[in-house]
Amino acid sequence: MTTLEMAKVIPATMRAIDYAEPGGPEVLVAGETQVPVPAAGELLIRVAAAGVNRPDVIQRQGFYPPPPGAPHIPGLEIAGTVVAAGPNTDDALIGQPVCALVAGGGYAEYCLARADHCLVVPSGISMVEAAALPETLFTVWHNLFQRAYARDGETVLVHGGTSGIGTMAIKLGKLFDLKTIVTCGSDDKCAAALEIGATHAINYKTHDFVEEVQRLTDGKGVEIVLDMVGGSYLPRNMACLADDGRNVTIAVQGGMKAEISVLEIMRRRLTLTGSTLRPRSNAFKALLADEIAREVWPLVATGELSPIIHSRYPLAEAAKAHAQMESGDLIGKIVLEIGE
Repeated sequence: MTTLEMAKVIPATMRAIDYAEPGGPEVLVAGETQVPVPAAGELLIRVAAAGVNRPDVIQRQGFYPPPPGAPHIPGLEIAGTVVAAGPNTDDALIGQPVCALVAGGGYAEYCLARADHCLVVPSGISMVEAAALPETLFTVWHNLFQRAYARDGETVLVHGGTSGIGTMAIKLGKLFDLKTIVTCGSDDKCAAALEIGATHAINYKTHDFVEEVQRLTDGKGVEIVLDMVGGSYLPRNMACLADDGRNVTIAVQGGMKAEISVLEIMRRRLTLTGSTLRPRSNAFKALLADEIAREVWPLVATGELSPIIHSRYPLAEAAKAHAQMESGDLIGKIVLEIGE
């Protein structure tokens, strides 16, 4: 299909999931809205599937507003077919299957993405699998390998071991010669994490994870902690770190404040850092996408790296997807199936 033919089949309106006021999952409703028009540097993607992530839930609850210029419609990762390109934008990807990290708008039949934030979906990878990759892959790669400088043979403690982030950290760790110790909320989830490839799994409801980390590392501690909890976990994370260890916080589900010993940071040369991905600049995300395309995407193409999909929902049942996300009753990713 030519570019002109492709443009002729783009409708004026589309189905999308949005909400009028913050609230529970039930505020997510389906409606009709205008198909967005790509600006310079942007591609219009006919969405086949969209990943559901905890930041979507936090946005819906009213605590994580979209950054300036981003759509109000939730959804931070998509997979689909490129159907149009903005002015002065390379149209070579038109007609190609891609997945993309987006700043919002994923819960819809069409979504805009920066051309340099897209990755071509390899043959043999389903759209559902592709849609479940960008958010967790970009997040884990940046925080574990760029911010924490993970090196071969190191050990990383990952909280939330069976979440989308946790399962991606386990898989990347295994591929890049890292040992992963994860925390999970049940014995069943610990067993699942071990099956995915974790070196050790700790049920934090029945065991003190600090004591267990010290036992599992013969008192040395871990080189890295990848933390999604924050709050009271921070001083406990520090107690898990070896000298010169690095703690990277990527979410604050357990609170935004912590009391820590600055002397301990100095004495043991600890590094405390963290990041949020969504507000970062387009230029930063483009550089990150480029590095992932070179360092990680070949592993996706060979099937060595793939996401764990827990469940799929049609677009109209986005509220059910959010309810499941909030329940914590999942291992891996939730995906909305939207189109072909």
